[in-house]
Amino acid sequence: MPITKSAKKALRQNIKRRKQNIRRKEKIKKLTKKATFLISEKKQEEAIKLLPKIYKAIDKAAKKKTIKKNTASRKKSKIAKIINQIINQKPQDKG
Repeated sequence: MPITKSAKKALRQNIKRRKQNIRRKEKIKKLTKKATFLISEKKQEEAIKLLPKIYKAIDKAAKKKTIKKNTASRKKSKIAKIINQIINQKPQDKG
């Protein structure tokens, strides 16, 4: 346990920051899971509408240094790649 006044304040700050970081990361996870579920359910339009929300959450987390910049880029690229594959998929001929 912290003893000095500054150490006590630092502990309070760390707890507060940790909660915020966890909240931001959970939001990213929740949105990406929702998008992958929509893609698996063949609901392309809804997944596309969810993309800006995912980008916003990822960018905000990177701005606040919850996740690193390259991690944010990688996550955005991965979700965009999945959605683009579904959009560009050609219907198969049955004859």
